[in-house]
Amino acid sequence: MKNPPALEQLIESLRCLPGVGPRSALRMAYYLLQRDRKGANALALALSEALETVGHCKLCNNFSEQPVCPLCESEKREGSLLCVVEMPTDVMMLEQTQSYNGMYFVLLGRLSPLDGVGPKEIHLDKLLKRAQNGTVKEVILATNYTVEGEATAHYIIELLKARGIQVSRIARGLPMGGEIEYVDSGTLAHAIMGRNPC
Repeated sequence: MKNPPALEQLIESLRCLPGVGPRSALRMAYYLLQRDRKGANALALALSEALETVGHCKLCNNFSEQPVCPLCESEKREGSLLCVVEMPTDVMMLEQTQSYNGMYFVLLGRLSPLDGVGPKEIHLDKLLKRAQNGTVKEVILATNYTVEGEATAHYIIELLKARGIQVSRIARGLPMGGEIEYVDSGTLAHAIMGRNPC
């Protein structure tokens, strides 16, 4: 038995979400139509409104409803520090720590030539312009410690150092409250190599 075309279209649309395969999309579609039509309608309205009103900040590339986001407009932020992250969720996590008060630049991805993601796709031209605005004194790279994140950080370091811009990389090592016996050897090795004087 074949599903109605509108239902097939909904199932196919749900598959664009990360980690959602054909069976998960089918279950979600059935659930929304059978058990939560009110929730489905609210989801459709919220998605439609977000697509219309949410864009990217022209300075930091983060999501924003205005041309310049509130973080970039804030006079309380330290303009000489620029933290480069991969995704908007990374900004949220760093803000939760309440340990950083500088500005941000969101790449919206990381270099991955096999997936067709190069310097243009992660807005490196925009990053260079921001880093050379005369206010930024240090760029802090907070890309993930994955193969792609490391390659992205290395590429950015080379670009910025060639322009005389001070660059640093976030530290990595043992997690707060972590016990050495449960930490993987790679993390432990980096913790030892990146040790700080007391």
